[in-house]
Amino acid sequence: MIEKVLKGSPKFYVWLAFLGSLIGLGAFTYLFQMKYGLSITGMSRDVSWGFYIAQFTYLVGVAASAVMLVLPAYFHHYKKFKKMIIFGEFMAIGAVLMCMLFIVADMGQPQRMLNVILHPTPNSVMFYDMMVLMGYLVLNAVIGWVTLECERHQVEPPKWIKPMIYLSIFWAFSIHTVTAFLYAGLPGRHYFLTAIMAARFLSSAFCAGPAILLLLLFVVRKMTNFNPGKEAVQTLTKIITYAMTINVFFFLLEVFTAFYSGMPGHAHPITYLFAGHGGHVDWITGFMWVGAILALLSLALLIPPSLRDNEKLLPWSLGILVTATWIDKGLGLIIGGFTPNPFEKYTVYTPTVPELLISLGIFATGLFVVSILWKIALDVKKEAGTF
Repeated sequence: MIEKVLKGSPKFYVWLAFLGSLIGLGAFTYLFQMKYGLSITGMSRDVSWGFYIAQFTYLVGVAASAVMLVLPAYFHHYKKFKKMIIFGEFMAIGAVLMCMLFIVADMGQPQRMLNVILHPTPNSVMFYDMMVLMGYLVLNAVIGWVTLECERHQVEPPKWIKPMIYLSIFWAFSIHTVTAFLYAGLPGRHYFLTAIMAARFLSSAFCAGPAILLLLLFVVRKMTNFNPGKEAVQTLTKIITYAMTINVFFFLLEVFTAFYSGMPGHAHPITYLFAGHGGHVDWITGFMWVGAILALLSLALLIPPSLRDNEKLLPWSLGILVTATWIDKGLGLIIGGFTPNPFEKYTVYTPTVPELLISLGIFATGLFVVSILWKIALDVKKEAGTF
């Protein structure tokens, strides 16, 4: 099937070339990081996790979100999703690859990754996080490729693939749960120290990931006439709405616990994020308010059925939701966890231009992989008459 990549339109290759230029820009900037180390980033002794780990966390959720299609299709026999599943699985592959690249970037030197492999530490959550991510990547690659190959030849998938699909469902929950344990296991970081961190991660993932998938499918529909199906889109949008509602509810629970209990350690990170410190507000404050307003706006647009089922409005509603969840999880989570530090010292973290360029290159790498895999899937579906 890989030969289908060689038979594309000029627009497709221009798109790949554009992504390739962004990858090159990110790789070139990464050479500077290899030479000068993490000193070219905004991270410091007080803020040891930055933009890289924030994006890693967000993308683990995007990868795990494929389960929102697989679970209804295989546990509840909801066949309307089966047309979209392959795109969710291939998007998960791109997301996991980006997660791994962000970890490599965060370590400063790529050879440090070998320490995790050559000197495994079973008492480290990071060790298990790496294992579950690699396992999830293999599962999605095998399941996606085999089922697509069977669709191409119009035969039933082999029986051994079904246990792997069921395993991938549990695996999807595990990858984001283990990632949440990385945060919730840090006793000195009050913003992370919450028993519902894993639940917050999963609820955020199950609204943001499917929303990104639908937005990408809308772009594909406009360019290729591929139709994921009206009923499937409406059902997935309902799932997104429920997940986003739970996500916002969980955040409000954190706010109540922090301020009603009067525990300074729990209240200070939220106060810093939304009101600054000592009469000064940092750049993150504006982002957090925008994120909060967008989160409520997305719910206002998605909860009423008449607005939710409006196909012209839906892409905007999903875009607003994705922006809100990214600000919460891709910016605010890390900064709130490290500011203030356990000694109540406030160190402002701001991502530097090299950090952003390297991140841009990693995002382009993920999009490059997803573009190729989706191109193969679309061509196979055309051949098989399931377009």
